[in-house]
Amino acid sequence: MQDYIEQRVLEISNYILETGATVRQVAKIFGVSKSTVHKDVTERLPYINRFIAREIKVILEKNKAERHLRGGEATRQKYLMEEEIEI
Repeated sequence: MQDYIEQRVLEISNYILETGATVRQVAKIFGVSKSTVHKDVTERLPYINRFIAREIKVILEKNKAERHLRGGEATRQKYLMEEEIEI
């Protein structure tokens, strides 16, 4: 694995550990795709540090379990904004 990829994997994983951010949020902050973030933390990270990889996996599973709630809230906010514009 190239050094810059390994460095990115570690930076991304540390950010997720500190903030509990979603894959989408991390991708936006680091300027990479969601696929890259997911591959970094699920495939590459276990080769670098399997202990951190386990912690990241727990956070990703929690985020996945909660994503329907975030989506519902986003939809709710969208319609609230549309109502305000109509008034």
